[in-house]
Amino acid sequence: MLTLSLHVQPGAKRTEFAGLHGDALKIRLAAPPVDGKANACLLAFLAKFMGVPKAAVMLLSGESSRQKVVRIEGAAEPSVARLMEQLA
Repeated sequence: MLTLSLHVQPGAKRTEFAGLHGDALKIRLAAPPVDGKANACLLAFLAKFMGVPKAAVMLLSGESSRQKVVRIEGAAEPSVARLMEQLA
């Protein structure tokens, strides 16, 4: 299980990692912050990146905030290593 603190920027040109924002990982999302579209985009992006099903990625807090906490179940070592590369 992996828990991430995120700072999310919806409405970007593309969905991508954007480094750190304080103690949180910053992610730009190519989805508007309306009707849960940004949250759905975020969960799908993280599931694909980590190689887990969408159901394994859960939004713990920050549903209507840019500051979010996400839990990822069953993240494999190579995926976690790739995530750490994004932070560097």
